[in-house]
Amino acid sequence: MSEGFSARFTREEMEAIRKSLRDEAKFGTEFMARLKRVAKRIPFAEDLMAAWFCARDPATPRRVRLTLLAALGYFVLPADALPDIMPLLGFTDDAAVIAAAIAAVAGSIRPEHRERAKQALAEL
Repeated sequence: MSEGFSARFTREEMEAIRKSLRDEAKFGTEFMARLKRVAKRIPFAEDLMAAWFCARDPATPRRVRLTLLAALGYFVLPADALPDIMPLLGFTDDAAVIAAAIAAVAGSIRPEHRERAKQALAEL
């Protein structure tokens, strides 16, 4: 975890992340389905997609991939620190986790990842 995190994931949260990431195809389907449902309501949708494409890129270092997949896993998790159905506040915890992960690995998210993210969001 980066120094910017004030609390660590709970054991249950970590197990849920591990479980969701075990089946990469299922995780990808869950991630895309969730993003499609909320993409228009969240300002960090492009960052989510860029992180997804970076994590899926075979040239991305393993540590970077794991950092991004953990953050994306938090986005997919049904149990959140702040429930996503709460108006205005529901996605702030997701945004914070994604922002921290992206800040930690910013140099690995390349322009082509961002371009693919823009294209993918345009197709939603």
